[in-house]
Amino acid sequence: MPDWLDKIRGWIVQVGGIGLMLIPLALILQVLFGQNVEFLDGTIVNNLMGLIRDLGNAGLVGLIALAILLYLFRGMSK
Repeated sequence: MPDWLDKIRGWIVQVGGIGLMLIPLALILQVLFGQNVEFLDGTIVNNLMGLIRDLGNAGLVGLIALAILLYLFRGMSK
């Protein structure tokens, strides 16, 4: 692969990694302080609970979707 494609891929992986690190931080802040966190809109916990509920209601399709998401997240961390 050309060097410039490797650099772009590296930047994308780094930005994705930062985003994945911010999600747990936002969850912890909202659990500790509720919806009063100044820079968060207050729906992170609700969105996560909705995603878990939707995947649970989807049965086998939800499990497959979850497996695909985990595969993609694991691939970004390499």
